[in-house]
Amino acid sequence: MRQWIETNLDRLYGFAFALAQDGEQARDLVQDCALRALEARRFPRDEAAYRAWLFRILHNAFIDRCRKAGREVEIDAALDVADDEDSGWKGDRRIVDVVTIRIAVAKLPIAHREIIALVDFVGFSYAEAANVLDIAEGTVMSRLSRARKALLDIIADDNITPLVRTAHTRRLR
Repeated sequence: MRQWIETNLDRLYGFAFALAQDGEQARDLVQDCALRALEARRFPRDEAAYRAWLFRILHNAFIDRCRKAGREVEIDAALDVADDEDSGWKGDRRIVDVVTIRIAVAKLPIAHREIIALVDFVGFSYAEAANVLDIAEGTVMSRLSRARKALLDIIADDNITPLVRTAHTRRLR
């Protein structure tokens, strides 16, 4: 079981960071998760089920920490780019994209951050994310759709130079 924890450490940290938005808190959450998993008397024997179980432990640890700190975690049930031609800019463009997405994700409500982190960052299937969050698979799909739209809206709103809609761009939509 220790090997399954070690295999998932990077993904657990990514999910923890998406939730906490702080590196130190994310490391603490992963450590709490690993400790709880290692101390558990009963645990899933299947590797995929064990992985989902780890993420549920981490999610619950995050909620516990928020409650202890007096912060209420609101999971609102209603929340249920072309390549640059100049190849010299591609590396810089990727960095700008990553930073832009990280900043935008930090502005999302927790329900949106957690679903995007599980499906888009960690790579969980809808069923696995539903298991971690203890919600229906259909809820995962609708929440993810709204989260992605909110993320795109934040990125568009924060765009320094808004894109001008031309006749060409209107035809593409």
